[in-house]
Amino acid sequence: MQSNTSVLVVEDDTSTRERFSRVISGHPQLDLVGDAGDLATGIELLHELTPDVLLMDLDLPDGNGMSLIEEIESGDLKTEAMVISVFGDERHVIRAIEAGAGGYLLKDGGADQITNAILQLVAGGAPISPSIAKHLLKRFRHDDLPATGKTDESQMEPLTTREQEILNFVSYGYTAQEIGKKNDISIHTVNTHIRNIYSKLAVNSRAEAIMKAVRHGIIKTDN
Repeated sequence: MQSNTSVLVVEDDTSTRERFSRVISGHPQLDLVGDAGDLATGIELLHELTPDVLLMDLDLPDGNGMSLIEEIESGDLKTEAMVISVFGDERHVIRAIEAGAGGYLLKDGGADQITNAILQLVAGGAPISPSIAKHLLKRFRHDDLPATGKTDESQMEPLTTREQEILNFVSYGYTAQEIGKKNDISIHTVNTHIRNIYSKLAVNSRAEAIMKAVRHGIIKTDN
């Protein structure tokens, strides 16, 4: 029997933290193992509990939530980090994604959005709110954000036609299940394509793949 996914929530706003905690506690496949309202407690619980998933705010009263990602990286923890933030804070979120965050959720997301994103993350996906995916595409039309600098365009292995199609669906916030249905392929096949896309683009998350693909003209933002 597969064990539940353990989740730690680090969020300073009490009502938001309690709402996320209730949603997670009420899902049969998720276990809320802890919650914290500040960075120091979050770091302590992260090492003590080593959860499968960390849901984290970036703007904490005693520091930046980015430090939690650094703790995961430096401690070689298996925890997957996902940012929870408000719409309009894209610059900070993009930096977190480039640092290793695996996805992004809006604080006002519904219960199904929250739980589905967590489960998608641990299944190998990289969830990002559809509204944020669309916003990122609009932002990159202006090309006013610094490039990641991880891989030069000439060094990138070209995507196949199918991978480009999958990436376009990804860029508009479709889940792996939705992409599978639209293309009459299994979720396993979709996730395999997504992993190959990440490998070729040298990225680690859905949003980072979108950023790099738009900057290099792999996907378009006209529609």
